[in-house]
Amino acid sequence: MFDHAPSSGLRHPRAALSSDAPALDLNGAWRFRFSPDVHASLEFADPSYDDSAWDTLPVPAHWPLHGYGRPAYTNVSYPFPIDPPHVPDENPTGDYRRVFEVPGGWDDAVLRFDGVESHARVWLNGHELGFTTGSRLAAEFTAGPYLVPGRNVLAVRVHQWSAASYLEDQDMWWLPGIFRDVTLTRSTADLFVRAEADGRLSFTGEGLLSMPELGVDGLQPGVEVKVPAEPWSAETPRLYDAVLTTAGETVRLRVGFRTVAIEDGVLLVNGVPLKLRGVNRHEFHPDHGRAVPYETMRADVLLMKQHNVNAVRTSHYPPHPDFLDLCDELGLWVIDECDLETHGFGQAGWRRNPSDDPAWAAAFVERMRRMVERDKNHPSVIMWSLGNESGTGRNLGLMADWARERDPSRPLHYEGDVTCADTDVYSLMYATVAQVEAIGRGAEEPLDDPALDARRRAMPFVHCEYAHAMGNGPGGLLEYQELYDAYPRLAGGFIWEWIDHGLSHPELGYAYGGDYGEPVHDSNFVIDGLVFPDRTPSPGLHDLKVIFAPVRITFPSPGEVAIENKYGFRDLSHLRFEAVAGGSAIVVDVPAEGGTVKLPESGPFEEETWLTVRAVLAEDSAWAPAGHEVAWGQVCVAPSDDISSIYGISGMSGGLGGAAESAAQGAAGGASGTLDGVDFDPLSGRLTRLFGIEVDGPRLEVWRAPIDNERFGGLDWHWRTMGLHRLTHRVDDVERAAGRLVVRTRVAPAASDLALRTTYTWTGGPGGLQLEVHVIPEGDWPHPIPRLGVVMALPGGFDRVTWFGRGPGEAYPDTGFAARVGTWSATVDELQTPYVYPQENGHRAGVRWAELTDASGSGLRVSGGFGLTARRWTTANLEHARHLIALTPGDRVHLNLDLAHHGVGSAACGPGVLPRYELRAGEATLVLRFARVSNRDRRP
Repeated sequence: MFDHAPSSGLRHPRAALSSDAPALDLNGAWRFRFSPDVHASLEFADPSYDDSAWDTLPVPAHWPLHGYGRPAYTNVSYPFPIDPPHVPDENPTGDYRRVFEVPGGWDDAVLRFDGVESHARVWLNGHELGFTTGSRLAAEFTAGPYLVPGRNVLAVRVHQWSAASYLEDQDMWWLPGIFRDVTLTRSTADLFVRAEADGRLSFTGEGLLSMPELGVDGLQPGVEVKVPAEPWSAETPRLYDAVLTTAGETVRLRVGFRTVAIEDGVLLVNGVPLKLRGVNRHEFHPDHGRAVPYETMRADVLLMKQHNVNAVRTSHYPPHPDFLDLCDELGLWVIDECDLETHGFGQAGWRRNPSDDPAWAAAFVERMRRMVERDKNHPSVIMWSLGNESGTGRNLGLMADWARERDPSRPLHYEGDVTCADTDVYSLMYATVAQVEAIGRGAEEPLDDPALDARRRAMPFVHCEYAHAMGNGPGGLLEYQELYDAYPRLAGGFIWEWIDHGLSHPELGYAYGGDYGEPVHDSNFVIDGLVFPDRTPSPGLHDLKVIFAPVRITFPSPGEVAIENKYGFRDLSHLRFEAVAGGSAIVVDVPAEGGTVKLPESGPFEEETWLTVRAVLAEDSAWAPAGHEVAWGQVCVAPSDDISSIYGISGMSGGLGGAAESAAQGAAGGASGTLDGVDFDPLSGRLTRLFGIEVDGPRLEVWRAPIDNERFGGLDWHWRTMGLHRLTHRVDDVERAAGRLVVRTRVAPAASDLALRTTYTWTGGPGGLQLEVHVIPEGDWPHPIPRLGVVMALPGGFDRVTWFGRGPGEAYPDTGFAARVGTWSATVDELQTPYVYPQENGHRAGVRWAELTDASGSGLRVSGGFGLTARRWTTANLEHARHLIALTPGDRVHLNLDLAHHGVGSAACGPGVLPRYELRAGEATLVLRFARVSNRDRRP
């Protein structure tokens, strides 16, 4: 039943346009029948068929999200045997019927489907119009001759699997159904506008084009005029209203003037080098799958703009046309990607890959054609992409040839062929920092073919996927951005990806692969976004905002701030700069072009104080209100005496790094006195009571609940092989003296000669209690360790946390760019980051002091130089949970006080932690001071 043919009966693809021609919205409640296989009767296509016993299903929608069949997630694997073009008989099938009425005179009507997964066969009043594949591509059928005045019946059979499924192996949920709009329209207009940055304007098509604001009235096809237009860019998205008048309708569209070019290996727009600060975006909603409401699309674009994202790669298919309208209006650069991926053939050694099989040529070219024709008038679309992870082959070349002939104004992208034989830009996924630097210098590994090598070296580089945002991460953003900014050849890149694809689930909260009993799945690899499924920004998105900021704020010398304009198409006149220290804000006068200016005088201050310079919107914009913060930088204007060297934050600097250990060693003076108000276990020397508070005394902790980058990247396996998750603690000696207790221990895993000799030295003093933890490793430690610190437990009532350090969000050595120094407060529950798959989270870095108090304001104060994590469950509880609902709060607060952490990297699907952010076992000392806190003496 299924073969290589991509469609039958389709009209020539055309642009998505707004027309005044009569149209009928066919979205809404349709009659629906589900079958587990392909053998259900076709009698339902008869207009007289009685469907009263059928269910109803909304359109647009995916039927597995309404109780028919079940969702399934795979990243690479096909969920059926690889035997193209065949698919199993066990092929979930949905039959749809829609009754509607039209008046007479609709003989010219067209039936349009904007998206159906994966194979749709269509009947109108019993007449078969044809079939369509290409799930994320528009399909139009001639409907007018088969309409009748009054009652009409539209019948559609949708198969989940078809030959086309071999071309749609994108990393996402398999979700069949009519998931985009269905429209009956009398519009047949089409045009292709050419609008260059220098004001040249022309178009092809039928009718006359007018643009009143530019004085264009009745421009004929093929005639070029020059107009005084302002160029369109993602930073200044200037659009002009245009009207196309034909004999039968009036079409409205918005035109942006811009020019894309490549010169001397540099990607240019409007003659300006382009730096893509982008994200990859799948269409996704936790309740609706890829049937994303318009309001959600708009919210996505606004959120991107507010977090300094300037580009989107539409991975791995064209989005709903409304999304591109929003990119035009609000300003985003777009790489529009064809609905093509054959990744699963890689598991068969790329044998029989459709990309190099002539039988699939028509399907490949038709997919490219339908995308380009639909989206050709969008100024935001600056590049076409042939698809994703489809190997190499002649059919990709045919797609490229067709696209170049139809639209020579846009470069072509495709990552899957390192020779770049069919592309205009050099693209890779997850290249290391070292590889990217080599490409920037033009020193990458040569190709075997000298001609291809020379051609590729003349191309700009686009990092189409990097910094995999799965779970806790991504780490290492800054190093990439510094390279993109440094080398003209590097045009930037796109983070993978925008959103966690967690489907709403009544028992699990959010579901991922395997939660629906799929026999083949890729677990939570679909949970890899910068925003959570409900579109709450993750710490990764907050970091990205700082890294992508179009203004860099640094402090070259005392009393000065340097403001660097990193916009490509505008100055800084739309921003207001404020300096804040000690609670008061003063406006800083910064020239429109930026530069170095004097800071207002501040102080004197009695304690450590940081000055923050903020760049905020001076007026409301289309995507954020006045006062929205675009960028910030910090400098210390009043250091503390003992630990200020830990926190050399300037502009965008990040984690604790290796400085924490050496600085913490000098964090406390030699206190002396008695151990009053403190109880220790007489045998183990562990603390049991502190200032009247029952505690489970601090002991060494090196384990953390593995993050996705460690589980998928292999480091978790190494750690478990080393036994770091099952350390034992042996007390070798407890030495008591006046005002002093020394406990010597050996911490080690079974089946290993590795160990950590750990000495706890407690010293009493008038201000409280000091703990010095000295660690000396034994043996050959072949891999980094997760963390180094101590863990202790407090009663659950001490659930309010105030700290001075970096915040308000979490930070690890290679993340936390959004965390600035200040005084912050949160409940223990608020300190948790709700990653869909539970893992290490919530670490607050660079803490000078922290207070944990109860409802009365009394509690415990810890000071020194450390990282802080507080939870209502143990690390073991966190490690073994698979969904957030499995984390049950206990009656204790588990407090980690860390000297250092290993970085997080991007190794779930990318490079691991850079060497500078690794945590290696070595001799180290952590010094902490504990004091009582009551309501009357709490610090503000």
